[in-house]
This record gives sequence, structure tokens and C-alpha cells, in this order.
Amino acid sequence: MENKETVNEPIITIDNEEYKESELDSRQKYLTNQCRDLVNKKARIEFELDQVQASLNVFQQALVESVKEKADEVLNPEEDVLEEEK
Repeated sequence: MENKETVNEPIITIDNEEYKESELDSRQKYLTNQCRDLVNKKARIEFELDQVQASLNVFQQALVESVKEKADEVLNPEEDVLEEEK
């Protein structure tokens, strides 16, 4: 479904057929509005998902680095002792 607006009135395109919004019955107008709203919601959710994914990546990387640091401390305790003596 594709929406076009002419100078005077909105036009919707369904299966390559154009319909003036004024030619639609109330149920068809309702369904058209539902589709428009859902397309907008989908775009907002995808936008938010991009933000969540970026944040998740940052936290996962911080966790990986933290675990590696702790593993290095456990595997190389003599380096910590040498640093403390300085």
C-alpha cells in the first residue's frame, strides 16, 4: 500500500490501483489509518532497537574486558606483586 497526496485529497495505492480517500468507506478509512499508524510504530521501534543494540554492544564489550582483566590477574599474579613493590 502506497500513499500519495494530490493537491486536494489523499490518494492511496493498493496493488497498483489508485483510490481517493473520499471513495473509501469508513472501514477502509479505519484500516488505512491503522496501516499508517503501524508503519510509523514500526519505524519508531526499529529506531529504538538500533539504540538498544548499540547500548548492548557497549555493555557486552565492557563485560568482556572486565573478565579478561580478572583472568589476567588470576593467571599472572606475580605481575601484580611486582607492581605493588614499586
